[in-house]
Amino acid sequence: MKATISSMVFGTLFGLGLGLSGMTDPLKVLGFLDLTGTWDPSLLGVMGAAIPIFALANTWALRRQHPILDGIFHLPTRKEIDRKLVLGSVIFGIGWGLSGICPGPGFAVLSTGSLGAVVFVLTFFVGAGAAGRLERKL
Repeated sequence: MKATISSMVFGTLFGLGLGLSGMTDPLKVLGFLDLTGTWDPSLLGVMGAAIPIFALANTWALRRQHPILDGIFHLPTRKEIDRKLVLGSVIFGIGWGLSGICPGPGFAVLSTGSLGAVVFVLTFFVGAGAAGRLERKL
């Protein structure tokens, strides 16, 4: 129960941060990705603040023997860069570049009831389901 409540609290905090930083505005994100046109560097400030905070929090958390709300850390064990990782990254990048939305902000914008957000989240689930089926066949 504690894990569910903390997930809701921190998920809401994350969504609020995305909204305040402009990461839920596809035009803002697309402006940041448009290096040859009207580039909008303001999201560098978001990353410049988020990356060091994450690095410090992650370092602090991993010094603990176990997470606060679980008995063990659930960290990735695979370290190699393979075809699946590269292909998934390319597909993610293309989708982000075309829509200006990645999954975190997409779910945050869903709370507004925007038709674009609903379409984004539905196509996200369709794509995730198709990828799962394809992976089982390979």
